[in-house]
Amino acid sequence: MPLGVYISVPFCRTKCSYCNFASDVFSRAAFQRYVERVCGDIENAGKTAVEMGGRLDRTVDSIYLGGGTPTVLDPGQLEQIFAALRREFSVQPGSEVTVECAPGTLSPGMLEGLLRCGVNRVSLGVQSFVDQEAAAVGRLHKHSTVNDDIARLRAAGITNINVDLIAGLPHQTAESWQTSLHETVASGAPHASVYMLEVDEDSRLGRELIAGGTRYHAHFVPDDDATADFYLAACRALAASGISQYEISNFARPGFESRHNLKYWTRQPYLGFGVDAHSMLYSSSSENESVRFSTPDSLDQYLGAPVWRKTAVSPSAAIEEMFFLGLRLNRGVDLRTIGGRAGSDSLQSAKTAIARLAAEGLMDETGDVVRLTARGRLLSNEVFQSFLVS
Repeated sequence: MPLGVYISVPFCRTKCSYCNFASDVFSRAAFQRYVERVCGDIENAGKTAVEMGGRLDRTVDSIYLGGGTPTVLDPGQLEQIFAALRREFSVQPGSEVTVECAPGTLSPGMLEGLLRCGVNRVSLGVQSFVDQEAAAVGRLHKHSTVNDDIARLRAAGITNINVDLIAGLPHQTAESWQTSLHETVASGAPHASVYMLEVDEDSRLGRELIAGGTRYHAHFVPDDDATADFYLAACRALAASGISQYEISNFARPGFESRHNLKYWTRQPYLGFGVDAHSMLYSSSSENESVRFSTPDSLDQYLGAPVWRKTAVSPSAAIEEMFFLGLRLNRGVDLRTIGGRAGSDSLQSAKTAIARLAAEGLMDETGDVVRLTARGRLLSNEVFQSFLVS
């Protein structure tokens, strides 16, 4: 089965207040050292797969550069990474090749470099088309920047474009959220991702909200009910415009679903390279179904002597993953498929959970297919806990 490849680029122009990823602002002096380390890991991928106990197929049909902001690298550094990938793997014709970009980082030289790398899909970290909201969380662009970037991408022949939005940003109102939704549709981008603001200790804004403070405009963050309403409004507005929801946070016109991200949700094999990059390969051992492994989430540790974190996935754990990953998709999970792979007896505890969740209006069961309801998608984390039996 062809691989997906993920490359983490943990460098940013500025650290957004809501961000809980392993990314930050670093000196450009670290960039080339990092690129060389990533290329070295790509060259050693076969050895790493053996050490982790995974089966490696060197055929690749999706590549995704995320972060951070990959486009803060020089075009030549991006080309160096892609050259390493193509030396070690067979990248298939027609592969989906995505790069995440912060609006305003697509210089003419960068755009030409992306084309030379074979990039055919760009994900723009817009978050809001309302300038006040974007500025409040540390974004450096204006809404006009986004529109200009999209126009130049199209002119260059890259029409597969995703727009990221966040529901629940400081100063956001029902009216301003409608502005962002309207601009997203008007942009013509065939894919949109809508995330509800996460409140946790891994971001500055999250810590301030937990503490009840006012820094980072925390006292202007909408409450949970308003944020949920914004998310539901996005589902309605995007659907009405032909951009249909296919996953909890993702919406697309027909044929523009993210092929790379679908690998995660359907448990297809993928390799990750760089800081805090995760991988999943099918196991080379009959004792386990697959193996997951990841790199350190610290740049210093990654550039030093990183220790891979490894988790063997047993057949029973694989079933849990089939549910809490597969249920993210609107199409849901086919119980016959899981039963065929794991045996019908293994589904007994899951069926008990399904019956309870259906009674609570969180899940719908039609024949052998189960899927989340609209309310279930809002409470998805609670639903997924029901399928964790170990």
